[in-house]
Amino acid sequence: QVQLVESGGGSVQAGGSLRLSCAASGATWDNFCMAWFRQAPGKEREGLASIYTSGTNVDYADSVKGRFTISHDNAKNTMYLQMNNLKPEDTAMYICAADMWCYGAGLQSTDFGYWGQGTQVTVSS
Repeated sequence: QVQLVESGGGSVQAGGSLRLSCAASGATWDNFCMAWFRQAPGKEREGLASIYTSGTNVDYADSVKGRFTISHDNAKNTMYLQMNNLKPEDTAMYICAADMWCYGAGLQSTDFGYWGQGTQVTVSS
């Protein structure tokens, strides 16, 4: 069983930055896929970015490309999402996910079997 714990959310003004973290434990795979999703009230869960824990095969949704950066630190078993130039429409619960494989662009929540509880990000104008 993979356990995922997010942190780093909070409230920020438009144009500001936040860095989210997702600590993983319990995985038996040497290299596996981790991803960030977000879900705003009344909206579907949206895939944002994915990465293998080796740091390869990074993919982004068009909505965040150029503003968000995903990374992974193997020594800390932690994935990060650096979010810059935040906009009010980025307000959502940000959730990390994990599974064996990354399937590239077009992240689907059905591709992931392990989920964290989420961390709230609120961007004010």
